[in-house]
Amino acid sequence: MAKTYSIAIDGPAGAGKSTIAKRLAKELGYYYVDTGAIYRTVAYFLDLLGVSPKDVDGVERYIDELTINIEYDEEGLQHMIMNGMDVTNDIRTQDISQKASLVSAHGVVRGVLLDMQRDVAKAHNVIMDGRDIGTVVLPKADVKIFLTASAEVRARRRTDELLAKGHKANFDQILKEIQQRDYQDTHRELAPLKMARDSIKVDTSDLDIDGVVEAILKIVSEKIPV
Repeated sequence: MAKTYSIAIDGPAGAGKSTIAKRLAKELGYYYVDTGAIYRTVAYFLDLLGVSPKDVDGVERYIDELTINIEYDEEGLQHMIMNGMDVTNDIRTQDISQKASLVSAHGVVRGVLLDMQRDVAKAHNVIMDGRDIGTVVLPKADVKIFLTASAEVRARRRTDELLAKGHKANFDQILKEIQQRDYQDTHRELAPLKMARDSIKVDTSDLDIDGVVEAILKIVSEKIPV
């Protein structure tokens, strides 16, 4: 079996991981795996059932009824298929984002999804982003990037993104939610968000998308044949 290469991109909510990872995947011809979308799908499934993400018994009771598949369209974009339904757009709300953070703290959920994520990396060259890719999911990834930016910058970007899509958005509220998400992600007992020792930190606060992509491609070229 031919060797596959993996690039892990970790970082807090709103750092631009998905946007950057998609661009990199297109540049390199890799599969892009948005692990946050996988946890959002779990959160959305439980939300439809009326199960609180804090309800340990409820999560454990219903998790076996959930089937998740990842499909890619002709443009290489990842689609989340939940029990046969494409929920890619349904999971992109701030409420589901907050609930996904809580759901991801459950060991039973992480156990179910861990093998799925690793199997994709064994079969394809991948760029995978999330909170614990370099520390837990792919600890032997060929390249590890820790993508970050100040909470204020991340909140502004999120606000602008929502407004551009025609949604209502309040900067102060979004900043508060991002700070809360940061606390949840870094303080959870299981696989908390932290920078791997062999990860390279890239702060995007003062960089545009092209600048970030260029910086990471340079890092990748020093570690992986491209």
